[in-house]
Parts: sequence; C-alpha cells; structure tokens
Amino acid sequence: MLTPLLNPLLTGAIETALNRILYRDRALNSARQRLTGKVLGVFVNEINSPIYLVFSESRVDVLGAWEDNTDCSVTTRLSVLPELRDRQQLTALIRSGDLNVEGDIQVVQQFIGLLDLAEWDPAELLAPYTGDIVAQGMSQFLRKGASFIATGCKRQQQYIGQAMTEEWRVAPGALEAAWFNEEVDAVNRQTESLDKRLSQLEDKV
Repeated sequence: MLTPLLNPLLTGAIETALNRILYRDRALNSARQRLTGKVLGVFVNEINSPIYLVFSESRVDVLGAWEDNTDCSVTTRLSVLPELRDRQQLTALIRSGDLNVEGDIQVVQQFIGLLDLAEWDPAELLAPYTGDIVAQGMSQFLRKGASFIATGCKRQQQYIGQAMTEEWRVAPGALEAAWFNEEVDAVNRQTESLDKRLSQLEDKV
C-alpha cells in the first residue's frame, strides 16, 4: 500500500510519462480528440488512493483527487495494468473479473486504444532524469534483456514440446499394452502349470 505522501510523486510520474507517450505524436491527434473533456478514474487494489486522468486537447492531468463526477471508473489489480495496453484483452479482462468498469465503457476503450497506437520508447521516458546518453544505453540494455528472456522462454517451450512429443512416441499404445498384459498372463499360467507338474513328480518319487 502506498502512503498519501507518495501519492503526489506517483501522480506526477504517471502524468509525465503519459504526456510524453500520448501527446507528442501528431499522428495520434484524432485518437486524443475522442478523449478531450473526459475524466477516467482508476482504482488499483494495491494503492490506497484512486488516480484520475483528466483529458484535454493538449495534455492529460493525473490527479489524486477529483470532486466532480467521472465519465468512467475502472477497478483492477496492479498486475493487470500491463495487459491494458492490448485493447483486444479488454473484453476478456472484464469477463474474468480482473477489470471492473463503471460508467461509459467507451472512455476506457478509447484510452486503451490510444495506448495501443502510441510508440513506447523507454529512452524518451528516462532522458529527463538520466540524460540522453545514459537513457539510450539503459533502453538498449532493457531491450536486449527482454529479447534474451523472450528467446529463452521460446526455446524452453520448444524443448518441452519436443520432449512431450518424444515421450508420446515412446509410450506404448493401447493395443500394445493389452497384448503385453495377455503375454504376462500366459506366462503366469504356464508357470503355474509347470509348478503343478513338478509337485506331482515329487509326490510320485
């Protein structure tokens, strides 16, 4: 849980990031205009205070309090937020209960659509705090790290898939298992018959 003292820092960081991502590219003008004048309330379970996004023509203001009504309010968990970049996931998240939407659902749809259209460059977000050179280096490091992890996960999935396929090939089929069981029973019967004959011979001797 975040304390109220951290709330201005949180809202300020989110506001800076969103304005850099969403309000610098002119190609996003039409998508931004749909949100002009709208207010979106975001309630995250792990944070003890809501966040309000107030959209205007030239920027989005991120506030920790809002006295007026909101056009739309969403409630979710912190772990779900990264999935909101993909607008195709919205319906699935609502159906699963991971995202609760109250009010005009078009507002959150348009916001997620805007996030989906925007180009995310970590270097631009880090530059004001670290400088251009350091930001570019960190951005490349993060991209290489993400690529390495993705490649590793893909290889692991391929290995598991191949192992399961080989195991499936080696595993006996239903007919083979039935034939084996019948052969075992036949050997058991022959062994029992042999034991009886040996017992009879011993009695005669």
